[in-house]
Parts: sequence; C-alpha cells; structure tokens
Amino acid sequence: MPKQKLPVPFERFAKEFSKAHAAYERLGSACHTSGPLEAKTRELIQLGMAIGIRSEGAVHSHVKKAHATGATAEEIRHAVLLGIPTLGLPTTVAAFTWVGDILDAKSRSKAR
Repeated sequence: MPKQKLPVPFERFAKEFSKAHAAYERLGSACHTSGPLEAKTRELIQLGMAIGIRSEGAVHSHVKKAHATGATAEEIRHAVLLGIPTLGLPTTVAAFTWVGDILDAKSRSKAR
C-alpha cells in the first residue's frame, strides 16, 4: 500500500514523540498481522470503528486505505450503510459525507 501523507498534527506527534510513534506503528502492524482477515476486510472493519467514534480524520484515512486494498466505492458505501441500525441515522449520514470527501475526490481525479 502506498504511503499516505499524514495530517500535520500527526506528523508533529510522530516527530516530537518518535519512540511512542514507533511503538504505536508496531502495535498496529502486530494487530493487522495477528489474524486471518485479509487487508480489505480489516480496513472496512476499521472504517466502521472510525465511524462509530465519529472521527472524520480516521474515516478519511480508512476510506483511502480500504480503497488501496481493493475495496470498491460500492463496498465502502455499503460498510457505511451498515451503521444505521447500530449507530443511528445522524452518525451514518455524517459518515457518508466524510466518505464522500474522499470518494468524490477520487472520482474527480480519474475524470481529468
């Protein structure tokens, strides 16, 4: 998966607290590789969790990562839709706007 540009606050955190950042990255890697789920499935699950905590930045990040692992726009939007019964309509609609920020930008860049 290509390396994404990180948000400036996260870059500052990584620079200022390099040991903590390295430990965080190792933990994330260990979690990803400790089970049988394939990358696309893991990213769709993480997208759902990001939606659940209403983290717009994490939703943006996991949409990009899910797309990079082969998830289609339709699969990503379906993952968002599944939030309605658990998280409610307002949270899910907000998530659709955050997902749209990324998917719509990707569509515009392909059209050029």
